[in-house]
Amino acid sequence: MHIVLYRPVGQEELELIKASGCLEFPPRLPEQPIFYPVLNEEYATQIARDWNTQSGSKKGYVTRFSVNADFLARYEVQTVGGSMHQEYWIPAEDLSEFNRNIVGLIDVIAEFHG
Repeated sequence: MHIVLYRPVGQEELELIKASGCLEFPPRLPEQPIFYPVLNEEYATQIARDWNTQSGSKKGYVTRFSVNADFLARYEVQTVGGSMHQEYWIPAEDLSEFNRNIVGLIDVIAEFHG
């Protein structure tokens, strides 16, 4: 069984995803100890549209991908605001294993410009 997740990304992260053949997310930077995939498109859109377009390249993207449910079962869903603001907190050291549990490709489903 697979779980569909979403991740809002900026231009720089999207370029790294594309460089992997849309198969994986890039390693976290030292100041980014947690990887945050979110559970719904609405939340990912809110971040990509309202936050990512305000910095850097002024572009935000929503990605969609599936992950093996058995892998995700070891992590709790975190609610970080309203009921739609749900995400997983994947420690940076687990990101390689997370990437190995992605099923299929990482798709870009929305694009926003600041």
